[in-house]
Amino acid sequence: MGTYVIGDVQGCHDSLLALVQKIGFRPRRDRLWFVGDIVNRGPKSLDTLRAIRGLGEAATVVLGNHDLYLLMVAAGWGKRGKDDTIQPILDAPDVDQLLDWLASRPLMHVEGRFAMVHAGLLAQWTIPRARELAAEVESVLQGPSRQAFLADLAGNTPAKWSDKLKGQNRLRCIVNAMTRMRFCSPEGLMEFKHKGPPSNAPEGAMPWFSVPRRQHEGYTILAGHWSALGLCIEPGFVGLDTGCLWGGKLTAYRLEDGEVFQVNAAEATK
Repeated sequence: MGTYVIGDVQGCHDSLLALVQKIGFRPRRDRLWFVGDIVNRGPKSLDTLRAIRGLGEAATVVLGNHDLYLLMVAAGWGKRGKDDTIQPILDAPDVDQLLDWLASRPLMHVEGRFAMVHAGLLAQWTIPRARELAAEVESVLQGPSRQAFLADLAGNTPAKWSDKLKGQNRLRCIVNAMTRMRFCSPEGLMEFKHKGPPSNAPEGAMPWFSVPRRQHEGYTILAGHWSALGLCIEPGFVGLDTGCLWGGKLTAYRLEDGEVFQVNAAEATK
């Protein structure tokens, strides 16, 4: 059995098929983990969403910011991006089933000493604590308050976590850390404007996985979201967004032995 963690697909359906073929995926024995952002901006978001949903128990998916964007737009909230590619999903006859399935995905997945999340984790969160916080968001997203939650999800504040946060501010802060964060200060102040490589960190900030005294040490965090970072494998962290959407590669990382599999972009939007 093999467990393959796949970076941001973002609607690059043909690239995903090529990668699955390259790793020799066997649905009855192997598992595919997706770090989020399975849809949007790529040319075949609908095909990608249907394909991953169709994998059933063989696929584990955590939500990324583009997946949440789809849910927000479908609910009537959020400003449409000029380069989004979600309209075929919204027009599909099975749109309700697809969206309900997507909304039922977790924000974070923990198994053994591995923790998968789309963007990152704040340094003060232990893995059990982060999983508890993710569950707070999941219970709202999967419950009757989904519409109200999505209506007020967009925004960069609060940019620093506190256990005293309540209501929508608390939920938004959790979501932003887990699906949007790249840089933050050693004190945990998140910065959302910069998307470049770590060498271009804004003053007073650093990559979230470089913050000292992280409380989740002892686990390997599997994430995507940061195409300018590229493939990054270091103790305690594996970054898997290798920019397939922009003509780069789609990457899979096998948990059992750390082997990396890649395919060149079969489709790209530039």
